[in-house]
Amino acid sequence: MPSISTSLSWFSILGLLFSPQTCLALSKKERLACQNPTHDPLKGCPKHTLLVASGSSNATAKKNTFSSIQSAVLSLPHDNSTQYILILPGQYTEQVNVTRPGPLYLLGQTSDAESLGRNTVEVVWHNATGSATTGSYDNAYTSTLTIAPTFNSSATGSGPTGNPVPEDTPFGNFDFRAYNLNFTNDYLPYAAGPSLALSTSYANTGFYHCAFKSYQDTIYVGKLANSYMSKCEIAGQTDFLYGFGTLWIEDSDLLMRGCGGGITAWKGTNTTFENKYGVYIHDSNVVAANSSVAPSMVLKCALGRPWNALQRSIFANTYLDESIRPSGYIEWSTKEPRVNNFTFMAEYKTYGPGWNRTGRIEGNVTRILTETQWQPYSSPSKVFQFFKSGKTGNTAWLDYSA
Repeated sequence: MPSISTSLSWFSILGLLFSPQTCLALSKKERLACQNPTHDPLKGCPKHTLLVASGSSNATAKKNTFSSIQSAVLSLPHDNSTQYILILPGQYTEQVNVTRPGPLYLLGQTSDAESLGRNTVEVVWHNATGSATTGSYDNAYTSTLTIAPTFNSSATGSGPTGNPVPEDTPFGNFDFRAYNLNFTNDYLPYAAGPSLALSTSYANTGFYHCAFKSYQDTIYVGKLANSYMSKCEIAGQTDFLYGFGTLWIEDSDLLMRGCGGGITAWKGTNTTFENKYGVYIHDSNVVAANSSVAPSMVLKCALGRPWNALQRSIFANTYLDESIRPSGYIEWSTKEPRVNNFTFMAEYKTYGPGWNRTGRIEGNVTRILTETQWQPYSSPSKVFQFFKSGKTGNTAWLDYSA
């Protein structure tokens, strides 16, 4: 993955992160006009919007038209300017890496931007790691979409603190958004080692009406990353939400393709300030991916397991189907439980056949939160923090209108 230029000063980065940002975000009306199919695809889009058309036969020599998403991304200036890319229908087999700091909005063309089921753009990659067939290398190499300022900052690494990232690594993209795009890593139709559909670190990233599909480690939200997903679909089998950073999912569907490990596997981090790093699933649905796998999963799938003992994950106001095991969460393993008084694997007002109060209490790993205990984590503004700071309220990059 290309490395970010270090031309931006540390103080300019801090200014971007702690001052009101003057991003040229599209209004919902403007965005829908750009995404709507027309004879001239860019007719309703902001000036200088780039166009991506799948297949060399569709790409032309016309200025601002590209045959791949990555070539369009690489053509952008590495600065703080706001940029837009409209992607025409098709399947794009490529890895997309975003290192620029300025706002970047990827828009999938669609006649119904309110319906994920009407998405017309899929970005696909086929890679995994950690098996005899694939060989072993860092998970970062497998991802379909990566948003991070450097390769080092995106690498998962190993051990209690993961991959070491140099202290002078700047924050990456402070306002990345994707609308109506599907990201898939289909290395094999089952868990065969980490195969990421999304990797984001040192960045603020928002996804709206997007789908993420893999089997193992589908979504990685790495160090110092804030990621927001609304009206999305996430499919996986083993630890398919994992990371170090902060992920908020709402009004979305988590589709279990099988039961392996848990849905969530987070690694908490000791900091000099109080942090809210963790994964929060709110007002969503956790269900079997389809009717063919559902019967084999009844009472077998875990809400999560602790990647380390500082895991924080909360399912709140969320429907759980009969696939969820009575204990809710589980230990990492019998020999290495990774559970202590600091482990925060919790639920707040979950419901459905997968909710079992007696089973949660007997399992002794799930915290059942009261209203008071839930309040510190009850909204994005309470969990998204500014770069290397305990200061919350880092939400200027969220699109609540999507």
